[in-house]
Amino acid sequence: MILQALVNHYENLAEQGKVDREGWCKAKVSYAVNLSKDGEILGILSLKTEEERGKKKVWIPQQIKVPEMVTRSSGVSANFLCDNSKYILGIDAGGTNQRVLDCFEAAKEKHLSLLSGTEGEMAQAVRSFFETWDPEKAPECNPIREMWEEITDGGNLIFCMGINYAQDDPFIQEAWEKARNASSEDGQTGICLVTGKEAQISRIHKTIKGVPGAQSSGAALVSFNAPAFESYGKEQSYNAPVGRFAEFAYTTALNYLLNQREYTFQLGDSMIIFWAESAEEEYQAAFFGAADPKPDNQEEIRGMFENLKMGRPVRVRDITLNPEQRFYILSLAPNAARLSVRFFYQDSFGNILKNLSAHYERMSVVRPSWADKEYMGVRDMLSETVNQNSKDKTPVPNMAAFVLQAILSGARYPASLYTDVLIRIRAEQGNITWGRAGIIKAYLMRNANWKEGENYMGLNEESRETAYVLGRLFSVLESIQMDANPGIKATIRDRYFNSACATPASIFPVLVKLKNSHMKKLEREKGSSKIYYEKLLTELMGKLDEYPKRLSLEEQGKFILGYYHQVQKKYEKKEEK
Repeated sequence: MILQALVNHYENLAEQGKVDREGWCKAKVSYAVNLSKDGEILGILSLKTEEERGKKKVWIPQQIKVPEMVTRSSGVSANFLCDNSKYILGIDAGGTNQRVLDCFEAAKEKHLSLLSGTEGEMAQAVRSFFETWDPEKAPECNPIREMWEEITDGGNLIFCMGINYAQDDPFIQEAWEKARNASSEDGQTGICLVTGKEAQISRIHKTIKGVPGAQSSGAALVSFNAPAFESYGKEQSYNAPVGRFAEFAYTTALNYLLNQREYTFQLGDSMIIFWAESAEEEYQAAFFGAADPKPDNQEEIRGMFENLKMGRPVRVRDITLNPEQRFYILSLAPNAARLSVRFFYQDSFGNILKNLSAHYERMSVVRPSWADKEYMGVRDMLSETVNQNSKDKTPVPNMAAFVLQAILSGARYPASLYTDVLIRIRAEQGNITWGRAGIIKAYLMRNANWKEGENYMGLNEESRETAYVLGRLFSVLESIQMDANPGIKATIRDRYFNSACATPASIFPVLVKLKNSHMKKLEREKGSSKIYYEKLLTELMGKLDEYPKRLSLEEQGKFILGYYHQVQKKYEKKEEK
C-alpha cells in the first residue's frame, strides 16, 4: 500500500516535471574536474553556492542531474560520471592506499566499458583521463594539490569541459541509456508486488536520504542482508519482489518528499512526510500549517477550520482545495542503515482536517494571557510530557507517532500520553500548564467518554463532580495561604498536591484545619478577602458529601482541571483589576 501510493505519486510528479526520469537522479555535487580534449586536468571548478542559514552564510553543493547512482553497503561499487574523490581521482584526505586504488580501478573499468566506442570529444576526454591518470602522482598535479582538502572532504565530483558537463553530452547520454537497458535484461523476472505485472525484479533498492538519525549515505526501506531474513532460497530483495521501475519510482518519490523540508517535520525520533495524490503542494502547505501551527498563522488556521465546518471552500494560495482529495501521511524512524515505518495513514483531505479540528476543540481550555497560540501543535503537545530542564527533551519514541495517528484518524489517544502528563505534573509538584490541562481534557473526552468535558473549557462553577470540586478547593486553600503570607516561597501545592490529588481523605482535613490560622490573619489584615474566601469555601464544601479515600486516574485528571481552572480564574480577576 505504501509503495503503491509512492509509485502513483512519482508518476504525478513526473507529469509535472518535478522529478527525473528513470535512470537519472539528482545528486549533491561540490566540484567539477575540468578536462582537456586529451583527458588532462586543467583545473578544479567549485560548484557550491552561497546560502543563508539563520544569521550565517554557508557554501552548499549544487543539486545536479546525474546518471542514477548505485546503492553501496561495504563493498566497492562505482558510479558513472559522479562520485567522490576515491573513485574519480583515486585519492582521499590521506593520499592513496590499496582500498582507494581499488575504488579508482572500479570506476576506471566502468567508464572505459560504458564509453567504449562512444563518439564525441567529451567521451574521448573522459576515456583518456581514466587511461592516463595515475593516482600515485596526484600530489604532482597543481590543480589537485591546491584544492586537496576541499575535494577529499567526501563531496561528489563530476567531469566537465569548460561550461559543458559530461552527463549532458548527448553521445554519453545515449551510451548510458543503452547500457542501462542492456543491464535490465539480466536478473530475475517475476510478478511485481506493487504493479501486479511481470517485470525485472530489483535486487538492491536505492537508499532513502533525509531521515535524521539514519546514516548520512542513506537508509533502506526494503532490505535483506542475511540468510536469517530470507525465505525459499531467495536472496536480498528478491524476497520482496519489486519491479525495477516501481523500485525507482518509490525511492525517487520518497527522496523528493524528504527533500521538501518546508513540508516535513520531525516528531520524536520519527520523520513525518505527507502528500496529496494530485501532487499539489497547496494540500501539503495546508496540512503542515494545521498540524504544526505557529504563532503567526493562528488566524489562518481558525479561518480554515471555520470554512470547513460551515461547508465553505478551503483556499490556500488562491487554490480551492478539494475535500475529497486523497491524502497520505507516512512516519519513518531510523534504525542504523534501515528505516522502519511507524505508521502510514490515508484518508480524504477533508476528513483529516475534520479530525484535526475536533482534536483542537477537545484540547481547548482557558489560556494564560501570555499564551501566543490558540492551537497547540502535536510537537508542542508532546513536549508537555517531558522535563523541559533535561538535556534530552524528546518524547517517548513510539508514543509520538501513535499520538499523531490517533489525532489524524479520530481514534482514542494512547494511554501513555495521559499517564505521562500526570507523571510530569506530579514530578513538578502540581505545575499545570495550559497544554497539560488541554491534554487531560481531550483524553477524558475521547477515551473516557466524558461528554460533559465540552463544558469545561473554563471554570465550571456549576459542576458537582467530586474530583473537580476538590481541585477547585485545593486552589482556594492555596490562595488563602498566599494572601495571608505574601511572598511565601513554598505553598501547600509544593508539599501536598500529589497526596491531595491521589488520596484526598488523608490530606484535606489537615489542609482545612491549616487554613483556619490563615483566615485569622486575613481577618486582621484583609477583612474583605476573608469574607470572599468564606463564601467560596462554603459554596465548594456544600458540593462535597465526603472526602474520597482514593481518586482513580480519570478522577485525578478532573482534580487537576479543577485546580487549573480555579487558578486561571484568580489570575483573570487580577487582570481585570
